[in-house]
Parts: sequence; C-alpha cells; structure tokens
Amino acid sequence: MLTKLKTAIIGASGYTGSELAKLISAHPNFELSALYVSQNSADASKALSQINGSLPPAVFSQPELQLKAISEEEITLIGQEMDLVFLALPHEVSHEWAPKLVAEGATVLDLSGAYRLSNPAHYSQFYGFTHEHASALNNAAYGLAEWNEASISEAKLVAVPGCYPTASLLALKPLLENNLLAPGHFPIINATSGVSGAGRKASMTSSFCEVSLQAYGVLGHRHQPEITEHLGTDVIFTPHLGSFKRGILATITVKMNESATEEAISNAFTQAYANQPLVHLSHQWPKLDDVVNTPSCHLHWKFDAENQYLVVSSAIDNLLKGAASQAVQCANLTQGLPHSTGLVLGGRVT
Repeated sequence: MLTKLKTAIIGASGYTGSELAKLISAHPNFELSALYVSQNSADASKALSQINGSLPPAVFSQPELQLKAISEEEITLIGQEMDLVFLALPHEVSHEWAPKLVAEGATVLDLSGAYRLSNPAHYSQFYGFTHEHASALNNAAYGLAEWNEASISEAKLVAVPGCYPTASLLALKPLLENNLLAPGHFPIINATSGVSGAGRKASMTSSFCEVSLQAYGVLGHRHQPEITEHLGTDVIFTPHLGSFKRGILATITVKMNESATEEAISNAFTQAYANQPLVHLSHQWPKLDDVVNTPSCHLHWKFDAENQYLVVSSAIDNLLKGAASQAVQCANLTQGLPHSTGLVLGGRVT
C-alpha cells in the first residue's frame, strides 16, 4: 500500500488555500493531514466546507481537518511532523516561518512573495518589509515548474511564482531563450485579473459594486521586478482589475529581431512545451472560459513579419496555474513525481 506524504496547509481558509485543500485531498501521493488559519481568525474551528461550499463535507467535516488556529510556537512541531507544508500567508509571515519549517525537515511550498526575488533590497521597496533570511533566500527555488524543474526537484523551499508572472513568463521565455527578442525594446505586458486575485477579505477596491475595468499599480507593481528577474530582461507591465471572479488574460507585444520568422517562433514554443502537459499551444486566441478551473496555461500568438512585432496571448486561472495547482505541480517535482500528478483525471487535464 502506498504511504502518502503528510501535508499541511497554513492559511487554508482563503481562496488559494481552499483550492489547495481540494487538490491535495484528491492527490494519490499526498495526505491532507492538517489545515491551519491565523490565531485570531473567525474561521478557526470551522470545517472548510462551511466556508467553501464546493468542497465535499464528507471529506472536510472530519475532526482532523477542522481549521485550527495556529501559533508561532507550533511551527517547530509542524515542521517535524509534516513532509510537505503549503504556506498561503501574508509575505511577512511566510518570511519568518518558511526557514523554521525547513530547519525541522519539511519541504515548504510558499505561495507568498517572500522568497521570489533574489535581491533583498527589493523587499523593502515592493513588499514593505526588510528581508532577514539571506541563506533561505539564496537556497529557495523559483517555482516556474516548466522552466525550473531541476532546481525545484532539489529544493526544500520553493517560492511559487505570482499569478501575473506565471502568465507572462510562460509566454515570453521561449522567445528569450531562443534569442528572438530585439535588443533595446522592452516587452509590453497588459494583463487583466479577476477579483479573486485580491484575496477573500472584503475590500472596496475588489467589491463587484466598485470594480469595472481599471489599470492599477502602473509602473510600480511588485510583480514587475519578479517578471524582469526571471525573464532576464526589463519589461513594461501594466496590470488591470476586471469585474469577473477568476482568471488572468495577458496580452503581450514584443519587438522581434531580424532572425525571427514564423517558423523560428513556432519552433521556440513547440520545443519549450511539446512535453509539458499543463501548457497548451492553442490554434485560436485563448479566453478565460478555456482555463478557469483548470491547471493549464493556454498560449496563442501572431507575428507581423513586415514590422517584426509579435503579439502573444496567455490565459491561466489565477487561483490554480497562478497559485494552487502550480504549487502542487512544484510539490510533485520535489518528490520525483510527474508534473501533472493529482492534476489530471481520466487522461484529461482538469
């Protein structure tokens, strides 16, 4: 009989935490062992199915999966008892707890931004706290699963990418890796997210009564340095908030160099993703309905050979490929499992 890996989620009551719980509870190799919320959370002692009605009560009404209020003193014990720990926490909290969990033996999948950037100075500028764990930062693997499999497979701490960077990097890295981008021209990324990207907590800025379609964080969003660092070139990134629940659609315009042709571009994407089950090269412009509630990224592009401009469209579910399912994908790699384990049912990517 297969011995499953004991798995905990800290920060389980948010949108991403609920998606993680759903995926892990059905995973063939992982056992969902404990769910935690913050010490002062109003959700403590509830069943997660009370908060998210899409989760089966038969699974989540079990006493051991009751949402437990966590204290910092329990972190050591969790690190000792669990094989895998997923952190769906504020950046500052993950910054403190991730190294402690790793020190006790757990493999940590951190969905915050606390370990995504290699330059400690960027945390003060973009995240509002001083990074004080240089060793953990240096040893963290960036969890863009299709591109960093080798480093993820050896890591005890994986920094799961942001949702906007995931959509953007999957679209751009094949071009950069094949030296097809024109020097001196920044890729221009315009991306729109559903309001679930702002989290479950009520806010005027993410209320359906207030949201229309609006750019925000212009020329200063914290995902800009993340995209720039892990792409390897500067970009102009403009996020938008739309009045829909979930999903991200990124439309990216890039100037190509003289060696770029239709064939070279197609080959770059095909070689990058031919053996990647969670990236789909579409024959039409992707729409959010194609990807919402799936762990996949859909890509499509069109090249203007006369002016050497390329437009790429990238669509993902911000709560899945942009968060929870990519975290599970990374967890699979840390355990030597295929990318899509627990994410594919009946031969179909779910």
